[in-house]
Amino acid sequence: MRYIEIKAPAKINIGLNIINKRQDGYHNLYTFFYPINDLYDTLKFTLGDKFEFYCTDNSIPNDDNNLVVKAKQMLEEQIKKKLNVKIELEKTIPSQAGLGGGSSDAAATLISLNELFMLNLKEDQLIKIALSLGSDVPFFIKAKPAIGKSRGEVLEHIDLEINEYIVLLNPGIKISTREAFSYIKPVPKLVDYKNFIINNKIDYGKIKEIAVNDFEEFAFRRYPEIANIKKELYEQGALYASMSGSGSTVFGIFASEDNARKSILNFPKNYFRWICNPHY
Repeated sequence: MRYIEIKAPAKINIGLNIINKRQDGYHNLYTFFYPINDLYDTLKFTLGDKFEFYCTDNSIPNDDNNLVVKAKQMLEEQIKKKLNVKIELEKTIPSQAGLGGGSSDAAATLISLNELFMLNLKEDQLIKIALSLGSDVPFFIKAKPAIGKSRGEVLEHIDLEINEYIVLLNPGIKISTREAFSYIKPVPKLVDYKNFIINNKIDYGKIKEIAVNDFEEFAFRRYPEIANIKKELYEQGALYASMSGSGSTVFGIFASEDNARKSILNFPKNYFRWICNPHY
């Protein structure tokens, strides 16, 4: 095998609660991860005589500040060996948008290099490396609907399929996750995301009662434009709307493709606008 090509999907958070700050400086969280499989970055890994990394987005660092490069370096530390490979990253998922693009790229790198170089690392080993790269990265090792606990690495996979259409809107506002966490005041919450799932489907009446993104308060106060996106999605008939991750992407779930397509017409064309196909 000389090369591997892989799709690294996006995700949304259906609810995101920050429970408390840990002694190691990180936070315990509680969230529901849902993969967006038809919005993805593409990565190609080719065996070579040296390490090379290329990305189609010039705004993204191509050094060890990039999670793809960091993931390769972490693997090298694990196996005590250099990996000579050319990595080509074609970006589609907007960065710093709460959609997990960088985390997904990192997980795809771990998965692909493990296979390409026949390293035979087991899933729990990959998850341990993934967590050292970021709280969202372990989810993308499998990228299936899951409740995430602890820092996000304790995953309970849930049988759930959203058959409605998910609209993603990003106004181009870059929100630093580190900054967003600095404004969070953790409050333990006794909620169970499984309560809004009935027969493997979402009960949209219950989801509004249960699911809250704790980062919204900071993001909406600092950037009212983001709050207006959520408000407008509800006015356009969304069954449920929320900010994803630490922002700034807001998603809305619509009962039909027609309603979803009509809704995005109310937002500027310079927004990142995406309608997810539930049958992808």
